[in-house]
Amino acid sequence: MNNEQSLAFLSKLEKVIQDRLQNPSEESYTSKIAQKGVNKVAQKVGEEAVETVIEAVNGTEELLKEEAADLIYHLLLLLNYKGLELKDIVKVLEKRHS
Repeated sequence: MNNEQSLAFLSKLEKVIQDRLQNPSEESYTSKIAQKGVNKVAQKVGEEAVETVIEAVNGTEELLKEEAADLIYHLLLLLNYKGLELKDIVKVLEKRHS
């Protein structure tokens, strides 16, 4: 998978998250977390961030990738819960880099 395909997948994942927020489903993990409110969603980001750091310091590359994936997913969920999108964050990064 090349870089463009990877970025396209993040966009696809974000659309799934947005759909789950707009159309909650009892079977959806995203819906279940979101229904608990912003504090729970933010807590999950914090938990995954800590787990990512632990794996970076003491774990394997495979476990680090797993935790980093969890962190990115939960961060996308939090951003979308708050009405932001990944493109909003990219704009900030681009502005900082210019």
